[in-house]
Amino acid sequence: MNVAQKLLSLLFSTRLTALLFILFSVAMGIGTFVESAHDTTTARIWIYNAWWFEAMMIFFVINFSGNIKRYRLLRWEKWPLLLLHLSWILIIVGAGITRYIGYEGVMPIREGEDSRTFLSEKTFLSVFIDGEINGEPRRKLLEDDMLFSKAADNHFEWRSDFNKTPVSIQFKNFIKGAEEGLVEDPNGALYFKIVEAGDGNRHDHYLKSGEVANIHNILFAFNAQTDGAINITYKDDTYSIESPFSGTFLRMADQQPGQLLSDIEQPLQLRTLYSTAGMQFVFPDPATNGSYQIIPAADSENAPQDALSVLLSANGELKEVTVLGAKGVANSPTKVSVGGLDFWVKYGSKEVPLPFSIRLNDFIASKYPGTEKSYSSFMSKVTVLDEPTFDYDIYMNHILNHKGFRFFQASFDPDEKGTVLSVNHDALGTGVTYLGYFLLYAGLLGIMFFGKTRFKKLAKMLEDIRLKKTALTVVTLLFLAPVAAQHQHTNQNRSIDSILQAEAYDAEQAAKFGALIIQDAGGRMKPAN
Repeated sequence: MNVAQKLLSLLFSTRLTALLFILFSVAMGIGTFVESAHDTTTARIWIYNAWWFEAMMIFFVINFSGNIKRYRLLRWEKWPLLLLHLSWILIIVGAGITRYIGYEGVMPIREGEDSRTFLSEKTFLSVFIDGEINGEPRRKLLEDDMLFSKAADNHFEWRSDFNKTPVSIQFKNFIKGAEEGLVEDPNGALYFKIVEAGDGNRHDHYLKSGEVANIHNILFAFNAQTDGAINITYKDDTYSIESPFSGTFLRMADQQPGQLLSDIEQPLQLRTLYSTAGMQFVFPDPATNGSYQIIPAADSENAPQDALSVLLSANGELKEVTVLGAKGVANSPTKVSVGGLDFWVKYGSKEVPLPFSIRLNDFIASKYPGTEKSYSSFMSKVTVLDEPTFDYDIYMNHILNHKGFRFFQASFDPDEKGTVLSVNHDALGTGVTYLGYFLLYAGLLGIMFFGKTRFKKLAKMLEDIRLKKTALTVVTLLFLAPVAAQHQHTNQNRSIDSILQAEAYDAEQAAKFGALIIQDAGGRMKPAN
């Protein structure tokens, strides 16, 4: 037997099958512990997206395919085993199609708005390089999907060129859970912090002295008098506010209320809740000098974004840039000029275009009676803007299928004025995988009920043992029953009966108690029964 034949014999052996199943189980177990100790991204980097895990799946397919021929499974009496082998092959192939061809993401939409894009499930590092070639402006894109984790080795380096000018992009640092924040600096600009909840979520903003900021379509000006804006002025250690909208305020320290008058300059009070123009905001701290930077978030585990720092090099010049980003977030790129070239850097999900648009007409969330946060169901009433246009309701197990895209109800905005739809485009991978599961189910049924399989032989042996045990049990009970009957005591039975009758509740009262409405630990109202 030559080397090639030995190799084929090993690939198609049952020993390799057993080894692969053991390695697969161990890998899945380690992946579970890694995900618990760190996060899903780390488990993907170390286990599920590793080259050796993919190689294991390929060896599975080769081994199952070879066993079909080696054990002559293409026979009628072996059809259950054939279906099992084919099902495993199809499940693995379907997973591969899903991973390398299919794609998915999320689509957030507010009521009354429509969207023609969704945010990819994968995170991408995208770098646009702008420059000139022969006097004409040109742009080059460097992009790849990336996974980063604070526990993994995130190093990478891209080397390319722009019009024969060498450029490089290299990993510098990754911060899990980051945000833009103000770092105190005596030489920095003057900033005034404002906290608002215009969309139902808390957001921190920093108003820079001399500039105007747009917050949920409301203009705020800090030391920059602007018509139509809420003007904040800081002078001689005193603050004032002048709003084009009337409203109210509530001082948090002593719960003292007051009126915010329109177009009248009034003293601004710190740590006071202002309500005007459909939004609420607070100025929690005095204005301070500093610089606006990306810093680790106070609650890094629940922060919505991470931070990625890269080194950009061109024409011998080197600069570092840090950008925010995460899955489900698509920020605007950050511009950095290096070596005569303009680099636009962004990290996070990509906006994937759709061949049609979806408009959210209404989002409906139903709560359990007597609760505020326990939702029994939620539904998105949408209109698909295509030829032809049609309406559709998306809710649990009611999926919108259109042009190869599947839309699921995933979550919603806290103010219940917007929805988040999960988008999936993987018709081929899903079909192949489902076919594999169908064959797996049919093969398992076949092993249990058809053919001369070891399973049926073991089942017959177990049935014979069960019948023998049943007969032995019956004989034993018949022998012991008269002896046990002699030890029964009538007075004891009467004593037990009298206790039960004395402690029994009235049937009518028991029924009333069973109908009493109570609230369980999850906040749901239901009868005591």
